[in-house]
Amino acid sequence: MILSIIFLIFSLLPSSSYAAVQDFCVADLSGPESPAGFNCKKPETLTVKDFVYSGLATPANFSSLTKASVTPAFVDQFPGLNALGISIARFELAVGGVVPMHTHPAATELLVLLSGSMSAGFISSENTVYFTNLKKGDIMVFPQGLLHFAINSGGDYASGYATFSSARPGLQFLDFSLFGNELPTDILNKVTFLDAAQIKKLKAVLGGSN
Repeated sequence: MILSIIFLIFSLLPSSSYAAVQDFCVADLSGPESPAGFNCKKPETLTVKDFVYSGLATPANFSSLTKASVTPAFVDQFPGLNALGISIARFELAVGGVVPMHTHPAATELLVLLSGSMSAGFISSENTVYFTNLKKGDIMVFPQGLLHFAINSGGDYASGYATFSSARPGLQFLDFSLFGNELPTDILNKVTFLDAAQIKKLKAVLGGSN
């Protein structure tokens, strides 16, 4: 009798679990986005091309300010990532290049350095600094939401990949958030303790005003 009941339970599992689980949800970028992600494209319209992205083959242009290039493959570029909790970006840093202090509000980052060397680190919410020099093959993790940075302090070109625990990790650069907008100089003077001349100089470099 007990064996019969167990057999009955397991015979029902495939149909019930299949109905409750959706394998994937390729983003329909033409529709609105919700906190849970984009709406799904209709399954009958999908092909294998929805699960392949070639955009990382060619790096983005280098920034004249940072001497760095970051090429993302987030849900906006690769709709097949929608709702899967993962994404990736390619990065290159010329000699002296820098990825300025920034944060990803929605994701933890895992960085792997494939060539060159660089200095990298993050700051915890208790203001503890975790800083090191990375060499080819090293991997470093930057916990979600924490400020972090990378600098090519070596003599050769550096490159690698960064993976994220979200299809859209978000990005906020500290310097641009402070000095790349219209927040008045007198307010910034009070909240940063920098003098007005220095603030105006940073605004001029980073595109801010007032």
